Amino acid sequence: MRRMVRLRWRCLFLPGIGYRVDESGRVGEAVRAHERRRRYRRLPVGAAVPLTQVMNAGSILGVAYRRTPAVQQRLDAQRDSIASAAVALLTAHGYRGLSIAAVAESAGVATGTVYRHFTDKSDLMVRVFREQCSREVDAVDAVASTGSAAERVARVVETFALRALRKPTLAYALLAEPVDAAVDAERLVFRRAFARAFADAIRVGVTTGELPPQNPDLVAAALVGAVGEVLTGPLSAGETSTTTVPDLVTLALRAVGSDPVLDRHEGASS
Repeated sequence: MRRMVRLRWRCLFLPGIGYRVDESGRVGEAVRAHERRRRYRRLPVGAAVPLTQVMNAGSILGVAYRRTPAVQQRLDAQRDSIASAAVALLTAHGYRGLSIAAVAESAGVATGTVYRHFTDKSDLMVRVFREQCSREVDAVDAVASTGSAAERVARVVETFALRALRKPTLAYALLAEPVDAAVDAERLVFRRAFARAFADAIRVGVTTGELPPQNPDLVAAALVGAVGEVLTGPLSAGETSTTTVPDLVTLALRAVGSDPVLDRHEGASS
């Protein structure tokens, strides 16, 4: 809401300029000669005037600031650099080990510069989570666009699990590490996108008769929960078994009604 000033009988003195309104509503003599400011010539006594129109009268402060393309480009690059530094710290230390001060030092900027771009740690992490999760979803969608239903389901599990196990600390932060509510909301968006990849593959199988009739969305949500739960332990410990990913694939195929043994046999025959 804009602050207003009421023009009354007394002189209204502001930095470098003052006006007086008499009974006729005419503006009296200014402390400085600003006769060119015609919009104040006939104001009724007690009229409300936006404070910003009076405070910066006759100064460059009254001109709206517009960023030039060069300035905006520099700010965008600085923002991206800060986000990249946050990703590096998140990959190395997880959510708990990340702070605004550490991000600023890693990005080579002052702490205040980080706060100029992001309100707080949560705001910064929302940006990071959104970008990182989008990359994972894109990778999963890319491998699930062709092939039989069983092949698509297997590729989704393999791609997601293998990528997560390559960067366990980052993956644990994205999947299960305790975070702020705003960041957790981004995690929910990621889970839903991951579930859509499963659901689309299951629908293909149901439509072609490869898979038995089932609720694709329900089964997909269950698979996302199962894969995330199985990976949480190895990711938090930084250790995994060589059978973790194959076992997850078998679990997923059995969950959708596909026989893993038969699928492997048919794949070898073809």
